Amino acid sequence: MADEAPRQATIFDVARLAGVSHQTVSRVLNDLPNVRASTRTRVEEAIKKLRYVPSPAARALVTRRSRTIGLIATGGPEFGPSSTTLYFNAAARDARWSVFTANMVDSDPATIRSAVEAFLRQSVEGIAVIAGHEGVAEVIAGMDLTIPLVVMQATPRTGLATVGADQYHGARNAVRHLVELGHRRIGHLAGPGDVVDARERERGWRDELAASGLPARAIGVGDWTPSSGYRIGRECELDDLTALFVGNDQMAMGVVHALSDRHLSVPGDMSVIGFDDIPEAAHMAPPLTTVRQDFERIGQDMLTTLLSRIAGDLDEIPQALPELIVRESTGPAR
Repeated sequence: MADEAPRQATIFDVARLAGVSHQTVSRVLNDLPNVRASTRTRVEEAIKKLRYVPSPAARALVTRRSRTIGLIATGGPEFGPSSTTLYFNAAARDARWSVFTANMVDSDPATIRSAVEAFLRQSVEGIAVIAGHEGVAEVIAGMDLTIPLVVMQATPRTGLATVGADQYHGARNAVRHLVELGHRRIGHLAGPGDVVDARERERGWRDELAASGLPARAIGVGDWTPSSGYRIGRECELDDLTALFVGNDQMAMGVVHALSDRHLSVPGDMSVIGFDDIPEAAHMAPPLTTVRQDFERIGQDMLTTLLSRIAGDLDEIPQALPELIVRESTGPAR
């Protein structure tokens, strides 16, 4: 006969090992008061030793709270949203909250509403949204939810809790760096037009050039991928441009490749700057100047904001400010 699977520990096993009642274990699990510090420590050590996983349903019966939240993440596997999702989930685990996640490529209204309805059946206490494409938050907000909603978005909106990095000022800092290097003809490869972050980066590029009295010329619109950057970099008219501000690092990788194939050196013939600071950026040839976003902080801020809203606190967290990272892909104008 095959060996039986090991039995999962119960609350009564934890109580026996810790030398307390199962009611005391329940109080520790649900962060209830009137438990001695030494007793709490003993119970927590027993939980860890037995690898006990409490039942969300049982916890909800005691506290009338599920300590669960829903997370909707839409779009492709772009570095920024996927990193934010990772750090959001890590922060939730540290805070002892469970996360139901709905990852979806399609973000049509019916699919979004179906995901939210599934969360509500799980009695989530709040919903977070990490969605690059415009309209996802509007669909959920239009459902008249009675639980808090927090959205990762570059621009704050009245009546909607938003968390994110200041894409606009990050883009202005990038373009200002190029202007300070003497560049006067700075092109832009934009991200998808239906993505708020892409539009904010383009707006920052235009406004910084306007503030310096310089013309703006876009070379195309990509889809965030290196292949789109390469294609546009090969096909576009560069004319007298001396620098390119690219909407993200992955497209910048493709652009640098395309410039090399066109026998143009970086930064000798063309300075190139990206956005995000993906891990590969520092190891490109040449290493890429870029705008670093702190995705760990954004994920943590999203969770903090959502849990604060669940607790009834409506204070806003300031937007994170991206940091300009200067490397070897930018240099003085030729």
